[in-house]
Amino acid sequence: MMSGNNNKPYTSGGQSMGSTRGDDTPASAVAVHGLVKRYGDMLALDYFDLDVHQGEIFGLLGPNGSGKSTAINCILALLTYDEGEIRVFGKPVTPTSYDVKRRIGIVPQNVAVFNELTVTENIDYFCSLYITDRKRRTELVDQAIDFVGLGEFRKFRPGKLSGGLKRRLNIACGIAHQPDLIFFDEPTVAVDPQSRNAILEGIQRLNREGATIVYTSHYMEEVEQIADRILIMDHGRHLALGTAEELKGMIGMGERISIATLDLDDKVLQRVRSLPFVIEAVWDGKELDVRCRRGERNLVDLLDVLNAGGINVGHLSSRPPTLNDVFLELTGTALRDSTEHAETRE
Repeated sequence: MMSGNNNKPYTSGGQSMGSTRGDDTPASAVAVHGLVKRYGDMLALDYFDLDVHQGEIFGLLGPNGSGKSTAINCILALLTYDEGEIRVFGKPVTPTSYDVKRRIGIVPQNVAVFNELTVTENIDYFCSLYITDRKRRTELVDQAIDFVGLGEFRKFRPGKLSGGLKRRLNIACGIAHQPDLIFFDEPTVAVDPQSRNAILEGIQRLNREGATIVYTSHYMEEVEQIADRILIMDHGRHLALGTAEELKGMIGMGERISIATLDLDDKVLQRVRSLPFVIEAVWDGKELDVRCRRGERNLVDLLDVLNAGGINVGHLSSRPPTLNDVFLELTGTALRDSTEHAETRE
């Protein structure tokens, strides 16, 4: 479990959530306008826009190949781009913008540590890229180790750590210099649920203590759990932006009803599909899954049709729309399906 020492909390120099300019407009941490990135004939970023407010957790949601990592690498000046403008804390970013880059931390999707170094030595090395004073760096390394809960492993080399502990080490290396802006690129890939929860709790704590977070993922539940605002992207384009509830309110779907039944026939299924509130109805031989428009009597009317057809009904459930439903309505493809079948462009 990521945990902090009360005597040595992580403290970022960033402004707290809700920081504004004089006109009450939220201060911008990252502003991207009309970003275009091409790889030959392939358009990886298609006039992409992004505005991250200082002090927020900003979720960047999209399947593999949607352009998330490409956008981040352009923001960090690790990739050149063809058109557009990028500013971080109001300043343009170039490969030599060291004053801005010192305020940024990056936790990459792939664990990027040195197998020959111990936990402490790894964190110290990455911290030394920003902090030259040895005494101050020692304090920061200790704080980072404490923050991610690796105190008993500080002399271990990465090869001796579990996958979840390696992810925590990866995070410590990215945050040891206490940046104001931190990019987390798929930090929970292939980790166990306990480590996943610890990572998400740690990210939320970093935010509470002053850091602006940009969190990229194709795991909808994670983004919905921690993000203040969410941008959905695909094919290098900005599709929709808002809080999780605002995004769900953008679509026509009101609920998804699932009913366990083994004896549904085609005639009754067609009657279900003809109901005016039904967007889609699918039966897999065991469960009827119905996507519905907003309405107060959807479940009652659906059960009336099934009862009239003599269909035996077992367990049933109704749930509000998810971010995957938002993505499905915006793109025609489920986010998880896109993730499984997309060609990687990042």
